[in-house]
Amino acid sequence: MIRWLKSPDDPLPDAERALPRTSDIPGLVAAGGELTPRRLAEAYGKGIFPWYSVGQPILWWSPDPRMVLLPAEFKLSRSLKKTIRRFIAAPGSALRIDAATRRVIAACASVPRGGESGTWIVPEMIEAYGRWHDVGRVHSFETWIDGELAGGLYGVSLGRMFFGESMFAHRTDASKIALAALVAFCRERGVETIDCQQRTSHLASLGGREIARSEFQRRLGTALARSDVVDWSYDLRLWERLGLGTVAESAEPRASEDIRP
Repeated sequence: MIRWLKSPDDPLPDAERALPRTSDIPGLVAAGGELTPRRLAEAYGKGIFPWYSVGQPILWWSPDPRMVLLPAEFKLSRSLKKTIRRFIAAPGSALRIDAATRRVIAACASVPRGGESGTWIVPEMIEAYGRWHDVGRVHSFETWIDGELAGGLYGVSLGRMFFGESMFAHRTDASKIALAALVAFCRERGVETIDCQQRTSHLASLGGREIARSEFQRRLGTALARSDVVDWSYDLRLWERLGLGTVAESAEPRASEDIRP
């Protein structure tokens, strides 16, 4: 039986109460409710996330198995390493964190994806994660080229876990550069798990893999017991966490900037 959330005070069930793999809708935990920072914090803290389409109630999920990308297992191909080196060296190119988070979320919702019609990032979700960004829980990693937002990703940070939500690219490999930057950042900050929710071949090619829900919940508990990441600046030297060698011997940390369209 799926719980229907009738009021803001109705608690979400534990992730283990999700419908089993033998169900027609495996992983579904609950339905209804609202997308407030309070509800989202409760959900992510339990290993649950919202995912639904226009015309549906809010649906809350905890799949088993769960797709994750462990920063220690990230696969940096030779071609991507060359791409990142060119990006770092190119005038007018920059990796920024939280410079244009709402634009990143909107771009993830609007960029066409092969084999998909429409998006799960509905307007209500864009607004909710924008509000959650305002209180410091949602962050974006952005690839800027020639002063333009070329690609990026956004996700949620709780304790020492990053929950990846979506990514987009207006230029070739721009989202991969942002993901590689996230991995370097996580290695530096002691974030051992990036939640990817559901399996995709793209993430698998970069080192992502599925783990049992029980293992994910164990990792989540460990991550939540640790302090939140507080430094969301990106120092050029963080690229060296990917094994790129010395990138910038005297690089100054780059704080987040406000970029206006």
